[in-house]
Amino acid sequence: MDRLCKGALWALTVMVFVSVLFADFFPLPLGAYASQRFLLAGLLALAVIISGALWMYRNGWIAVQRVWPAILVAASFLLLTLPFRNMPYAWVEPGMYAAFLFGFVLAGSVLAAWAKKYDGLVGVVYVGSIAAAFYGGATITVYLFALSDQVSNLSNFIPWGFVNIRYWSHIATWLIPLLPLAVLVGPLKTQRLWRFFVALGAALWWWIIFLSSSRGSMLGLAFGVLFVAVAIGRPAQPWLKIFLRYLAYGVLVWLLLSVFVPSLLLDEVTLRTLKTDSSGRMPLFIEAWQMSQVNFPFGLGPQSWLTHEILSEQYQRSSKFGHPHNMYLMWAAEYGWLLIAALLTLVGQAIRLFLLRRAEIRSGENTELGLPLAAFTASVAAASLHAGVSAVFMAPGSMLVGFLVLSVFWSLITPAALPTASGSPRKRLLASVLFAFLVCLPCAYWLKSIAEYHADMVQDEVFYYENVPAGTLPRFWFHGNYPRHSDQMP
Repeated sequence: MDRLCKGALWALTVMVFVSVLFADFFPLPLGAYASQRFLLAGLLALAVIISGALWMYRNGWIAVQRVWPAILVAASFLLLTLPFRNMPYAWVEPGMYAAFLFGFVLAGSVLAAWAKKYDGLVGVVYVGSIAAAFYGGATITVYLFALSDQVSNLSNFIPWGFVNIRYWSHIATWLIPLLPLAVLVGPLKTQRLWRFFVALGAALWWWIIFLSSSRGSMLGLAFGVLFVAVAIGRPAQPWLKIFLRYLAYGVLVWLLLSVFVPSLLLDEVTLRTLKTDSSGRMPLFIEAWQMSQVNFPFGLGPQSWLTHEILSEQYQRSSKFGHPHNMYLMWAAEYGWLLIAALLTLVGQAIRLFLLRRAEIRSGENTELGLPLAAFTASVAAASLHAGVSAVFMAPGSMLVGFLVLSVFWSLITPAALPTASGSPRKRLLASVLFAFLVCLPCAYWLKSIAEYHADMVQDEVFYYENVPAGTLPRFWFHGNYPRHSDQMP
């Protein structure tokens, strides 16, 4: 059973990273974006059903007390959607957010209680490191082809495999803090070839961050590292030293590949500059804030960002996007500040559990947890800040990788030894089966709604590209501006 569970964890992790980073290598009939969204939906449904059933079997109905903040957040998304249930595809997005936030808490709780020590951690870190190194190697191939074609602006081709630079930067924010951990834990940590392999991958990913001027990733990673350095302190120093070493390697690779080599081979070298403005985000933030005040504290309904009457002059004059580039303001605008209050209860529980584990580490009671906790805390903290300026919790690739990272993070902050429910195995099995049955029905309805939404979106594409001069606005789908304001609908 242990081998089966471990194999399933590794297979799932491989599937996620391959689908996110190497989708271009596979003939996907729906395209990478839609395929990743369907994969995400299936993964979330399975995670909630299977993890919830296992959690109920181990703990019985007392399990509710241990995950009540996650239940509150999931219920808030659904309950706050009820007044808008007659809107088109009303349950699709709130169902995704509810399953995502509830699912990673359940999955992390099950990992902490059932999996062998750090099985999930090593799988995510090792597979992520291998995927990062291979992606970096493939990027060198793209780089050489670009130079041979005399391309002066490399950022037009790198990063590759994503419809937008931002979606790659989401993955970088989640992944880069985990790479130093690959040479600190696991069976290969002392192997020189493995350490070189991971360092090369990390250096190449830092190079791409500098090349593409991914400010959201830079700010997020800086915040994550600073938070870990202050909150964990000395036990995190080995991780921090390797993180900074990889950053230095990235700077050297950037100087070599983006400055020195192009200067020798090209007549002109174009480098993306690091902008100091908001890149047009401020009008979006103002619009989302004003939306959140219209029906305070309940919001204007799911996907109302796409369908609402524009409120602010700044947004009327600015470029339009499928979301306001701020997950928290978008949730406040569409689901209301009640949802944000519920979300803060989950954040508060995470902080409380984190502080308990930190106390164990500093007291010497659980010192081996220090490095994994530092890496995964930095990743989660970085992504949480990045979500304030980008769609980190909406883009399917980011949500797939983020679900794995958050699940392992939750398993690390969850107490290692929770008491098993005192009820008989038969009663706990009954509770488990009942939970799975109750959750299967809404999950099946949700997945059916997603399939219908996709079919209708595809049918709308022709009209949209011919009649709506707004370009592609990715949201739930790549053609995400559907449904939209009534004056733009056929």
